[in-house]
Amino acid sequence: MDQATVTGRTRATAGSRRYGPAAGRAVRRSVRLAAGTLVLLGLAVVVVPLVARVDERLVDLGSAALPPGLAHPFGTDEMGRDVLLRSIYGLRVSLLVGLVAAAVSVAIGGVVGVVAGALGGVVDRLLMRVVDGFNSLPHLLLGIFIVAMFAPSAWAVIVSVGLTHWTTAARIVRSEVLSLRGRPYIDAAIGGGSSRMRIIRRHFVPALIPHLGLAATLMVPHAIWHETALSFLGLGLPPHLASLGNMINDGQRSLLAGAWWPSVFPGLFILLPTLAVAVLAQHWRDRTNPRRRSELNL
Repeated sequence: MDQATVTGRTRATAGSRRYGPAAGRAVRRSVRLAAGTLVLLGLAVVVVPLVARVDERLVDLGSAALPPGLAHPFGTDEMGRDVLLRSIYGLRVSLLVGLVAAAVSVAIGGVVGVVAGALGGVVDRLLMRVVDGFNSLPHLLLGIFIVAMFAPSAWAVIVSVGLTHWTTAARIVRSEVLSLRGRPYIDAAIGGGSSRMRIIRRHFVPALIPHLGLAATLMVPHAIWHETALSFLGLGLPPHLASLGNMINDGQRSLLAGAWWPSVFPGLFILLPTLAVAVLAQHWRDRTNPRRRSELNL
């Protein structure tokens, strides 16, 4: 090996050592920023409704379409309602709908994935064809069809999201169960006379909890966007509720008059938690995936 090759490898090693800690610090800063953002938003949706002395539905035509200022940091809409207060209330409604819808979706997908992976054979093939059939349909159009069968309500949105987004969790769970079936301790449990339900309960479910948690975490912002889209189209939550989709729908009329704040600020309340959850979910995935973690430590 010549001297130039040795020198090049030495420089590459030094460069990786030099930039490795900096990259780690950048990741930690982004994780802390994302976690701080979610904590602040969570405190806002819990504390503000308890201490606010103003009803977010209060109409004050004398204060209509006020730009952002000291009295109203995010301005007011065309009916004089405070945009900041309504955005916090809307985020609370969207988070509740997103959390419940994500739980329903992951529960359905988890059951389907466990059954398909544990039983295998004809059952596995049949369930995977059902998953492929659902994936071939546009989720938003299918969600609109489901919501249209009910009156506008939070439960209609939850059912819509739960019945259209369970396929991702089903595939993740099935893949993990198929991987677990080849482990030596599963063969030992089968040889020891353990029943299939006991193996699922004692071995599969504990190993699947991190994957289901990650799937549920990633599903929450997706469910929020789905709820926002349905409410924007007038098919989601009732118009009197301060949901983010309803606010953006109402604010589009103000854009023609030059009032941008009734639409922009609710949109930020959708974007910020989505980005924060994406950063934390990526960090969670890197921490729980041994192969990925070893690559990061190189």
